[in-house]
Amino acid sequence: MRAVLETRQKAAAAQVKQLEAELERVRAALTDAEEVHRRRVIGLEQYLEALAEENALADVTGEVSRRKPVGPRRAVPHRQNATGVKELSPDYQALMTAAVDAGGDGLGARRAAVVLGWDSASASRVEGARARLKRLVERGWLVEKKPGRFTLPASGQHPGAGRPGGGS
Repeated sequence: MRAVLETRQKAAAAQVKQLEAELERVRAALTDAEEVHRRRVIGLEQYLEALAEENALADVTGEVSRRKPVGPRRAVPHRQNATGVKELSPDYQALMTAAVDAGGDGLGARRAAVVLGWDSASASRVEGARARLKRLVERGWLVEKKPGRFTLPASGQHPGAGRPGGGS
């Protein structure tokens, strides 16, 4: 009788071990699926927000948005070649408005990601926002006096024009 009970106990322990391994596999698959779902929800939300902003902009101006076709193009014109911020794409206009609001403290990349409607906890999104801010610096719209802090150029001065430290 003892041998039968020990055999049953070993079989039950083996089944528990097998089911625990399967449970771990299912949990890992569930975690992966939840992450994919989370990213797709965020992507859809960002798309819908951008679409709503574009429609709101068209409603405000009373005309259909006439954006350039997607492809190789210069999204940020050089400041000296532009008549104003209105020539920038909506995302860059939002960044310029945020830089004005930030004042002398300057706009950081994490805040810029929030302004763009991106997840500021995502390192890749923050770096994408930083790249856009750097592009605005390269084209003369903003200056980076302190590392990581982007501000408007001093008034009365053409951005990057002959000032020490204003160029590279």
